Amino acid sequence: MRIPSLEEVLRSGNLVDEAGLSKALAIQKEKGISLKDALVGAGILSDVEILKALGRQWDIEYMHMLGELEVDPAILDQLPVAFLRRYNMVPLKWQGETLIVAVNDPLEQEALFDIGRVLAAKDIRRVLAGRQEIHSAINRLNDLKNESAQDIVNDMEEEGEDDILLDLENIQDITVMETDAPIIKLVNRLMVQAFRERASDIHIEPFQSEVKIRFRVDGILHDVLGLPKRIQSAVVSRVKVMANLNIAEKRLPQDGRIGIKLGEHSVDLRVSTVPTVNGERVVMRILDKSSVLLGLEELGFYPDDLEIVAKLLKQEHGIVLVTGPTGSGKTTTLYSMLSRINSPDKNILTIEDPIEYQLKGIGQIPVNTKVGVTFASGLRSIVRQDPDVILVGEIRDLETAEIAIQAALTGHLVFSTLHTNDSATAITRLIDMGIEPFLVTSSVNAILAQRLVREICTDCRQAYYPETESLMELGLTKEMLRTDGFLYRGAGCQECLNTGYKGRSGIYEILVMSDTIKSTILKTSDSNIIKKQAIQEGLHTLREDGARKVEDGITTIEEVLRVTQQ
Repeated sequence: MRIPSLEEVLRSGNLVDEAGLSKALAIQKEKGISLKDALVGAGILSDVEILKALGRQWDIEYMHMLGELEVDPAILDQLPVAFLRRYNMVPLKWQGETLIVAVNDPLEQEALFDIGRVLAAKDIRRVLAGRQEIHSAINRLNDLKNESAQDIVNDMEEEGEDDILLDLENIQDITVMETDAPIIKLVNRLMVQAFRERASDIHIEPFQSEVKIRFRVDGILHDVLGLPKRIQSAVVSRVKVMANLNIAEKRLPQDGRIGIKLGEHSVDLRVSTVPTVNGERVVMRILDKSSVLLGLEELGFYPDDLEIVAKLLKQEHGIVLVTGPTGSGKTTTLYSMLSRINSPDKNILTIEDPIEYQLKGIGQIPVNTKVGVTFASGLRSIVRQDPDVILVGEIRDLETAEIAIQAALTGHLVFSTLHTNDSATAITRLIDMGIEPFLVTSSVNAILAQRLVREICTDCRQAYYPETESLMELGLTKEMLRTDGFLYRGAGCQECLNTGYKGRSGIYEILVMSDTIKSTILKTSDSNIIKKQAIQEGLHTLREDGARKVEDGITTIEEVLRVTQQ
């Protein structure tokens, strides 16, 4: 049977107009690439559209989502991960003696026959899938095959000291663990496991008789495993080698970073070591550089608050402050705000410590105290760079605050953070720093306080009737609930690591500088009086915003109380 050309399929199915096809054919001829790549590269067809067209051409089923893998993960002993990634194919399941294989390019026949030969398949059936989907499936297969960090530790108990300390060199993609050195396998596995379990930090904590490994997941620390004391120095040395730190220096704190690949994800680990009485303590902050920046709508803002934020972002000048403790999501909120207003006609500059994510089209300057680049000096330089919008990572001192206010008063929109518990306290903090109240009222547009609450796991969510006392702590009664008196909580399952929570959402309090609040600030810097005035004008407090999310089944009473304790 004759297989039609891709060009014929596209024409007969009216999948692309003649102008688009002519453009793609010209690119194909000029660059010497396939028509498929020319169509996708020029933006004429999307990946999904071209895969559907290839499916018609070759009479192959297109699978949008690759479900659970049913093949034995042990096949990776015969088919290396690197081979599957190189040819963009992955075995999915057996149907009798027929092997179902997901492929991205139907023309890639030789590698497909190799898979069939190695796995002794009598017949092979292809399905088409996107490159990203195939790589994710390969990672899942690799994850099922790989032993856990605990398994590696158990194996070490049977090995001698000399075997454990072998071979501490660096490797590129740590999900492809083909090295036999146990310490390298252990550290790699910890990093992979932490990433898969959505951890934000890895803690390596030495004690008198053991070394504890803990992961911070959704803001809460969890014990993961205990390591024997004898391998403590080897594990710390391996991390320090990867972070380009001085292995010999064990008396001083050190900071570094590790850039690794976890499958298709590029991940940055910020490494901090400090000496303790029981040896060096290591904390690694995990930053997924390839993660998609969340839009404001996805951060947990209700429509009324989102409307206020949208108005603030349209201002031409003034300061917008985001407050909250460390780890409350302030940077993510600020980045989402900047992304919303980022356009070719705006010059946006930032000074940060450190730069957590790189934003396209925005100039980002890292703080470097060793060469004298502080928030204050960096901000002073930024003002001379003709910016429209400025982000200052944090206002820590009077000098930075004064320059930020000066910038706001001279026609710049300034975003920054402060470490205060609520919105009104930020005003008191600025005045305590030495800023005159009239400067605060004339420069600050709004203050947004926020916290992160864990969301109830949707896989094990169940309804229950809450105690009256618990509701009263949130300012609610059973009669006020919109859900016939019941709320939700998580029972705990494999998906949420038996915590009942999976993912996080923000709760917010937005204090907008009205004329009456400005008058109040000029009379007093008492945060309680300022907040009382703001509440009269319609301010939703953090706890009230949390109560709304409890009613909507997003989080629990306990979570809101935990993050909003006075």
